[in-house]
Amino acid sequence: MDRMLDISGDLPKRLRQCADFVAANPDRIAVSTVAEMAEGAGVKPSAFMRFCQVLGFSGYSQMQRLFRENYSQNWPDYSTRLEKLRESGAGSPSALLAEFIEAGRHSLENLVKTIDPRTLDAAIKMLAEAQMVHIVGMRRAFSVAAYLAYAFEKMDVPTMLHDSVGKLDSRHAIRRGDAVIAITFAPYTHETVELADVARRAGAGVVAITDSLASPLRPVTPLLLTISEADFGDFRSLSATLSLAMALVVSVGTIRRA
Repeated sequence: MDRMLDISGDLPKRLRQCADFVAANPDRIAVSTVAEMAEGAGVKPSAFMRFCQVLGFSGYSQMQRLFRENYSQNWPDYSTRLEKLRESGAGSPSALLAEFIEAGRHSLENLVKTIDPRTLDAAIKMLAEAQMVHIVGMRRAFSVAAYLAYAFEKMDVPTMLHDSVGKLDSRHAIRRGDAVIAITFAPYTHETVELADVARRAGAGVVAITDSLASPLRPVTPLLLTISEADFGDFRSLSATLSLAMALVVSVGTIRRA
């Protein structure tokens, strides 16, 4: 994946389509044929085979084996996670609390290593200068998005939360000079990525909060704030993400009131 990210900007159009599709759908490789992957990327199978070779693989099968190893380690569903906790005997509330506190501590320690200070400064500058800050985050990321909307309001920062309640489409409210905070973690939410791309095409700035440099938000914005959250029993903490959200809000609020 690192090799793909390093060369994606220099690839011809068709091969770049392959790279973008793989970055957005890494799990598809493990269970799809080369024809299916090519169709998803909007290219011919021969172009997808060339893409595999550019990455250094002998062909699609070799590339697929690598992704299948990662696929086997994917997050299980919630019923499986609970069953694993029961089997481990970690079920007492106090024991669970201690474990989640420890996972949160690890997440916070990792945050210092994964956030680039220059990217953080650039993101805060963009948000502070924006006419309106739009926020989008679905599923697991929704609690972070809701907190950001609440906290920015308290800082008197014009803010709009895009939550798709009632399937209302508010993308047309995004204007040039605005900024969007897009929050999504694997498996990435299509609606969040789509809104971020709409914002980019509308001339708005985009700040991404995500968990990997291979996130589908990478082609949308260079302002990628990556977070590695620790987990216990396959339940991931949000400690680091919320700490980053607080830092964004306070920093932006301080600049705007200066």
